[in-house]
Amino acid sequence: MSPSIYLLTLLLFFGTFVLIFGFKYFSAAVAARAKLETEAGYRALAERAIAAQAETRAALAALTGDMAKLAASLAAVERILREVE
Repeated sequence: MSPSIYLLTLLLFFGTFVLIFGFKYFSAAVAARAKLETEAGYRALAERAIAAQAETRAALAALTGDMAKLAASLAAVERILREVE
């Protein structure tokens, strides 16, 4: 067997292992990058949810204040109507 064919055979044999481990490393790197992007997306979603909750809380507080004013106004109107009767 000639030395060039022998070396080519060894190179193909060991090159296959190197190629397989290279693909495995590349796959792990892509998966890690995708996981980081997903976590960043979840973090952004959580921040938007917190902001929406704060806005809802402020709107609810404003509505509660308005309802209290309406209740006081209605009580005053009822009292005036009772006095008229």
